[in-house]
Amino acid sequence: MFRINKLRLPLSNLSSFSSQSQKSRPSYCTMMNYTMAASSQAFNNRKLLFRQLFEKDSSTYTYLLADVAHPDKPALLIDPVDKTVDRDLSLVKELGLKLVYAINTHVHADHVTGTGLIKTKVPSVKSIIAKAGKSKADLHVEAGDQIHFGDLFLEVRATPGHTPGCVTYVTGDGPDQPQPRMAFTGDALLIRGCGRTDFQGGSAHQLYQSVHSQIFSLPKETFIYPAHDYRGFTVSTVGEEMQYNPRLTKDEETFKSIMENLNLPYPKMIDIAVPLNLVCGLQDLSVTPVDASSN
Repeated sequence: MFRINKLRLPLSNLSSFSSQSQKSRPSYCTMMNYTMAASSQAFNNRKLLFRQLFEKDSSTYTYLLADVAHPDKPALLIDPVDKTVDRDLSLVKELGLKLVYAINTHVHADHVTGTGLIKTKVPSVKSIIAKAGKSKADLHVEAGDQIHFGDLFLEVRATPGHTPGCVTYVTGDGPDQPQPRMAFTGDALLIRGCGRTDFQGGSAHQLYQSVHSQIFSLPKETFIYPAHDYRGFTVSTVGEEMQYNPRLTKDEETFKSIMENLNLPYPKMIDIAVPLNLVCGLQDLSVTPVDASSN
């Protein structure tokens, strides 16, 4: 019932790694946003329950998706953060969902993933990350795979460049799937920005190619949901970013020059986060399992 299909779609050249400056976080970051970034009427498929959640310290978005038309109401979390696992699992239980997957867009350097902690609390949950990320997880995905939850699915698109293992998860294409489509781009494409490419195996060339071939090739009305925002934005579209993104609207050589001269500070969490995230964020914690899968 809950499965990952290996489809090996003919995806073109993949790509790269760059980032928005974290200079000053606006006051909204002091609040936890329990918000739907796009109006529910934007989706013409009522099967999908969607929530956008926010972790203020790292300005990270976590996304909850569920097929509420399915008898089991299967759900998944994208990019959960260890600090907000209890909040997320509480919401899952309140909504009567069955959490099936906890998935990451890449090995994060600015926070510890919540996937390992989720698994200690809800052992039936499977963790997912890209095979190219070379980190531990229950399931490893590659370009062209499909992650099914109920009758809905996410398509995996490889978008390396910020890190070699970055992927973008895109809601399925078809009459029974949510429209407009939604792309969860991790740190590859941010709203009016992109992930940095100066550490963790990043490549500006690869990121540029990834975004243009794997994300900008989607329909222009496709919603963009990034892993972070530092200025108060919650959602964009492919068409908006193709027109207004100050980095990725440039030619590749100009883009590479921009990325080489960002002069961003060394991420303060990287020495803690990356080693933990390579092992699914698992820590030496004593936890009591809770049932987040019952109605």
